[in-house]
Amino acid sequence: MGQEGLSHATVLMRSAHACEGVLKRIVSLRHAFAWGLMLAGMAKALAGPASDIAVPASVAAGEVRSVSGWLERIHRASREHSYSGTFVLLSSSGAMVSSRIWHAADGKDQIERIEALNGSPRVVYRREGLVRTFLPQARMVREDRRDMPSLFPRLPETADRGLDAHYTVQALGRERVAGHESEVAWLRPRDALRFGYRMWVAEASGLILKLQTLDARGRVLEQAAFSQLELDNPVSFPRLAAMMDDVGDFRLVKVAMHKTTAKAEGWQLKAPIGGFTPGDCYRQEDAVPAQAQAGLPLHCLLSDGLATVSLFLERYDASRHPPGPSAGSMGATQTLALRISGNMWLTAVGEVPQETLRLVAERLEYVH
Repeated sequence: MGQEGLSHATVLMRSAHACEGVLKRIVSLRHAFAWGLMLAGMAKALAGPASDIAVPASVAAGEVRSVSGWLERIHRASREHSYSGTFVLLSSSGAMVSSRIWHAADGKDQIERIEALNGSPRVVYRREGLVRTFLPQARMVREDRRDMPSLFPRLPETADRGLDAHYTVQALGRERVAGHESEVAWLRPRDALRFGYRMWVAEASGLILKLQTLDARGRVLEQAAFSQLELDNPVSFPRLAAMMDDVGDFRLVKVAMHKTTAKAEGWQLKAPIGGFTPGDCYRQEDAVPAQAQAGLPLHCLLSDGLATVSLFLERYDASRHPPGPSAGSMGATQTLALRISGNMWLTAVGEVPQETLRLVAERLEYVH
């Protein structure tokens, strides 16, 4: 599930020299999915406090609505609308990523093209379970085919995912973003295990125009917002599909993944963690089973239905891993790397507080 690019990933942790390759892939993954999700109706960002939002008399500011209701509307919008636009992702650490995006939908299928406007040239295409990353400088296309889980938000397919047990939603009013009127809502966590979010949802389409990730004090950790969005005249689905298929003289590198589960790989949680439940796990197919012992990590997911934690698990190797634990952050992304279950090494990355990652490390065990 690797996608490459995003040079600012290299500052994630103080101990990056020990697990630099894994961390680069993790964070580039997270931001590539943040791009894809903004195309699908989600993204991240930095903006003013809720008190700065204008509240017209026609808007019931303070009204509490269903979390699932909001997210189902956003999920539906990504399936029903085609669009193109430019957006910027900003982190409180100072990192910035700007991209040009094209999204086409036919009601059932979706295809997206994301072109980086800063850093190394790269273009990422996503079509359901297939991702292709074009790297012009290397004359290479990296292909990854599998289920593509999202790091935020993991949009529920139905309304009964139990999200209302962990978040509340409060309507804050209306605001204009990228030329579109939007409703502003605050997703407030019910505990300290997850971050909060403030989102701007287009009234006409239901697409996310802007999203902020907030810490427990209400400080903005990360923000992304469309600076320009065109809904009526986007590129067509067939044209995007043809561009994705045209690799030209680029070298196509296919990364085949083996889908598995934590239980099948010998991992389990000793106790629940506030609604976070295990999801799918993946191994690179050529690492099953012989090379699995050579240090290539197992990638597992843990999610509450909205926030997601990536767990990279491998055997401890003193030549590659530091002797003690290390933690770091970049905006909303938190990381924790340490030795667990005797001779195993965990690298946990997610848009959750450090305490949540620590609980995962404490309660995760290898049972062979």
